[in-house]
Amino acid sequence: MPSIEQITSFAANNPIGTAIVCVFAFLVLVLAFLVVRNLVLAAFRLLRTWAQNRPAEDILTIVAACIATGVSAQGMWRFSGDVLGFDGPLRLLLFAFIEVAVITSAVRARRNMRENYSAGIDGVAVWALTSLSAVLSSMDARSVPEALFRLAAPLVAAWLWERGMAIERHRITGKSRINWRITPERIFVRLGLAEASDRTASEVDAHRRLTRVALAAKRARALRAAGASEWRMRRALAKLDRAVDQAVEYTGLAVDPARQEALLSQIGALYNSSTLMDLKPPVPWEPGSSNHSAQQVLVGQAAISAPAPGQGGAGTATRTQAAAQAGRASMLDDDDDDDEVEVLEPAPQISDPAQRAALYRAARAYWDRQIERKFVPRAADIAKETGLPLAMAREYRALWKLEPRAHALIEAAYNEHGERDTGTFPAIEVEDRVLTTSGSAHT
Repeated sequence: MPSIEQITSFAANNPIGTAIVCVFAFLVLVLAFLVVRNLVLAAFRLLRTWAQNRPAEDILTIVAACIATGVSAQGMWRFSGDVLGFDGPLRLLLFAFIEVAVITSAVRARRNMRENYSAGIDGVAVWALTSLSAVLSSMDARSVPEALFRLAAPLVAAWLWERGMAIERHRITGKSRINWRITPERIFVRLGLAEASDRTASEVDAHRRLTRVALAAKRARALRAAGASEWRMRRALAKLDRAVDQAVEYTGLAVDPARQEALLSQIGALYNSSTLMDLKPPVPWEPGSSNHSAQQVLVGQAAISAPAPGQGGAGTATRTQAAAQAGRASMLDDDDDDDEVEVLEPAPQISDPAQRAALYRAARAYWDRQIERKFVPRAADIAKETGLPLAMAREYRALWKLEPRAHALIEAAYNEHGERDTGTFPAIEVEDRVLTTSGSAHT
């Protein structure tokens, strides 16, 4: 490289050539600036287009995984030079082959998740290759802290990838892989600090007060039946009277028929707990058991809750009849009209994940089209239109009908026409009147 004195001397001796060189260098710098600027703007636009429809946690996960992968690649660079003896272009081409394999397996696993709802063998390969990269990188470490750091970096990248896959799996299927038995929610519920259901504070308080009344009534009745002393009876009756007063004051027991019915139901269950010993439920795996025997058992269970003669009134008898009717109604399939579906043999199970995924997408598309038409299709209709086995169609329909739009259609049909969810029906009035008979539409 020439020195400053040589450059100055050349400029003094050749002013025209120096000017031409300066102009040419200026043009090259301007052109390089424009090229770099356009490349940066294009990369920024691509990055913004890629990130605008993604949640922030996905972007942060990818950034953190790239940093951890870079740390792992730097360890493999040193390993390939110090241990394997690679140098020059060979080292540049071969040092990060494991990281490239990890990224390839991760991309394939994500594609399998979207198509087959499972990461498959590629998900296992991500963890295996990541562990291999971590071990090889740590073998060339100069200290224990450095070895631990190089072990942790690839595992952090794999963990972030796994969490991203879990979020996508839940987003696609609506299911998580496992349900933890010990969670903060379960601990708080166990300690009585949280409510397991979505009841409000007033509903929980009313339920507890009604339960306190029912338990006090059962205690007083048991003492009277056992011939307890007079002071014990006075104390039990005083406790019962105090519980009733509080229930009337805080729950509206005197004017709320629903609360009165709930109290009578609890008392009926508590008074007849001994009759549970006399139940004879059918053996579910015994040959020859039929729906008729199961129906008789349900009706018998409803009748057991009735009090003995002289201990109940007309309201209790009405509740017993309603329970028996509910037992008979529970034998019906609330998703389909089984009388119109002839099943000659059990539907074959689909073991191919790709075929199952294709059938699921077809069934979901058919369901969405019918919901757009304000119809709630039967499981038999789904199975007929898409070729899905009837058992799987019933399972999918049981989940889909809980979605807000389908649930609104079913509830509207019940409120307007009094129809149970037994098949396809026009849940909401449309422009063209549509009548359904046995699941088939007529205009």
